[in-house]
Amino acid sequence: MQTFSVARVPRIVFGAGVRAQLPALARRFGERVLLVTGARAFLHSPAGAATVQSLAAAGFHIERTSVAQEPSPALVDAAVAQFRAANIDVVIGIGGGSVLDAAKAIAGLLRVGDSVMDYLEGVGPERPYAGPAVPLIALPTTAGTGSEATKNAVLSQHGANGFKKSFRDDKLVAEYALVDPDLLASCPPALIAANGMDALTQLLESFVSLKANPFTDALCESGLAAARDGLLPWYLAGPDESAPARGQMAYAALLSGITLAQAGLGSVHGLAAPLGAFFPIPHGVACGTLVAVATERNIAALEARAPRHPALGKYARAAEILTQRRFDDASAAQAALVALLHDWATRMAVPSLSNFGIQFEDLPRIVANARGNSMKTNPIVLSDAELHTLLEQRL
Repeated sequence: MQTFSVARVPRIVFGAGVRAQLPALARRFGERVLLVTGARAFLHSPAGAATVQSLAAAGFHIERTSVAQEPSPALVDAAVAQFRAANIDVVIGIGGGSVLDAAKAIAGLLRVGDSVMDYLEGVGPERPYAGPAVPLIALPTTAGTGSEATKNAVLSQHGANGFKKSFRDDKLVAEYALVDPDLLASCPPALIAANGMDALTQLLESFVSLKANPFTDALCESGLAAARDGLLPWYLAGPDESAPARGQMAYAALLSGITLAQAGLGSVHGLAAPLGAFFPIPHGVACGTLVAVATERNIAALEARAPRHPALGKYARAAEILTQRRFDDASAAQAALVALLHDWATRMAVPSLSNFGIQFEDLPRIVANARGNSMKTNPIVLSDAELHTLLEQRL
């Protein structure tokens, strides 16, 4: 058995209705709450309104801030400046991955007061983070990034000189992750598709990562089976029939966050970072549109340059899980995996890159900025030419 270690994860409470435990758990940290939410949809949903009202009814002093899109360093710094003197006891993040990432960063800096730019990887001075962080409780309302289980706060600055980088430290991990599938009920189909393909990609990339281990492999296999049973059924189901599939995808996304935090990711996420920094493409869409071609490119590169690599067997195993079939040989299984990924992206109408203004002339700049941490755990080093080709396939 190989040696491995497990980084910190939150205390996880999973199941329909567990959001009702929020006031009691928050009370363990104090009475002054900073509530970080999305800008509109959740707060106007029945579950969202009831969750906020439960905190007010329990007597908490509540400050509020919202995150309308992918969080920027400026948004985090402004929130820290606004609430630093409010003596916040606990930060509660309720929303999708962007909201939870912002909540992590804000919680990490409320008692420190520094700019988040001091800690972003690959941008500023990259100072070591000493904390302390304000305790965080995370409640996801989408099934995609698994941010409720990670130490990463991903922040974006858009434009020609844009970037998408992480503020990350074990001290930023939430104290509690309350994963209630009922909070996902208001997700529209396009969001289900994008977030679900992100979770699927994270599970697949963690499974074949250079840092994969028996612990993450077990979670990845369980998560892939849940995504198989949840993603398309949830996308296709009516609101009244989607509860079982929502639960499967809430579980899959949670596991994808745990596995990426332990094992890392791969080429899809390496490319998604500059795509999201330079162009208005949602992160889940970037993952969903690239995962099939990136998987195919990885398999071809492994067969050509490392034919005994264990990732090839793992791709075959992922195919067996997702298709619920046995295959006569690994090559047939790998081909079936690529076909399934293409099929899911097509059936859920995941857009191509050109829908976001990305042109052939942009590809070299994207490739040149794709060698971040995610690319370092891809099972094989892909050349710039290989990355360029796979992007070109999705224009």
